[in-house]
Amino acid sequence: MIDILFVAVGAFALFAGIWRAVRARRTGAGAGLAVSLIALGAAFCFLSNRAQQFESELYPSLGRLLSNLATMVAAYGIGLTVAEISGTRDRGRRTRLVALGVALTVLVVTFFSTSGLPRGVGVFDQLYGTHPTLVVYVFTYTVYLGFAVIDIGIVSAVTIRASGGALRAGLALLLLASAFAVAYLAGKVVATLHALQADHPAKGLCRGPFSTLPCTLDVGFPAVSVLLIVLGLTIPAVPGLVAARRDARTLRLLRPLREHLTRRFPEIARIDPGGASRRERLLTAMSETNDGLILAGVTPELPPPAAARLVRDLPDEPDETEPPAAPAEPFAADVARLRAIARAYGKLAHDG
Repeated sequence: MIDILFVAVGAFALFAGIWRAVRARRTGAGAGLAVSLIALGAAFCFLSNRAQQFESELYPSLGRLLSNLATMVAAYGIGLTVAEISGTRDRGRRTRLVALGVALTVLVVTFFSTSGLPRGVGVFDQLYGTHPTLVVYVFTYTVYLGFAVIDIGIVSAVTIRASGGALRAGLALLLLASAFAVAYLAGKVVATLHALQADHPAKGLCRGPFSTLPCTLDVGFPAVSVLLIVLGLTIPAVPGLVAARRDARTLRLLRPLREHLTRRFPEIARIDPGGASRRERLLTAMSETNDGLILAGVTPELPPPAAARLVRDLPDEPDETEPPAAPAEPFAADVARLRAIARAYGKLAHDG
């Protein structure tokens, strides 16, 4: 059950991260978010019991180290992403990067300086009393994540007041995820102190992620926190995704009308019709189509069906008289008008 939960959450985070990486490559924004989601997904996949069994064949408890390193990288990336959303991206950026570098170095050095690490699932409870390097390891990991999570929670709480819609919902989920993460870290500190004080510390087996309070803190809460983080970072992108899909449909709808107009009036075609984003390409296509409609004599008050018939029945050579310029329209109204004309034109072209 625990393996299924960890792999499912990890796969979800990896899928969301890869999707964001594709978008970041196309739009040039959101690379940090993509890295965060991929790192979170990798952390949970590394941490599943079966994965740790395999990784331990390469080096004892290697899966625990890899998952911890990935979690810290994810926390750093999430902090930067939330700071970017709040408009404070450059504030403390160098400090965060230096803190991450120091923490990662300490974890790697203390891990490989420890002898007698267990094979299989990396559980260190029985070794804290005899291996001070592992105490430094878990202390560094907990302190770094604690500060990172608190930083994310504070920035989210401050920004949520001035936000709305999907962004507010996403920040609320991040704030809730921070609370679950703090509870997990507090439980980890208590468990470590208990292991140091016990004569014969032993890690209790978890039959499920929420079977006992220690299991809930150590297994259930991290999974819930990661799931909330993934949702919180993904939800604000939904309106943009919806707008992008609408832009894509509008581009497809405009294509026959635009191609017909550019053949009749070659001078309306832009030298470089491409753009860095779909919205820029849509704006270019709309501008060309509007120019062609003006040259065709289509005025804003002309109904879309009549405008489509006028474009379809254009003579081979354009009229020499230049029609009066049409007044500018708001973007949304312009989109609706061009879509209506393009739809009517497509129907006429299809009907012959």
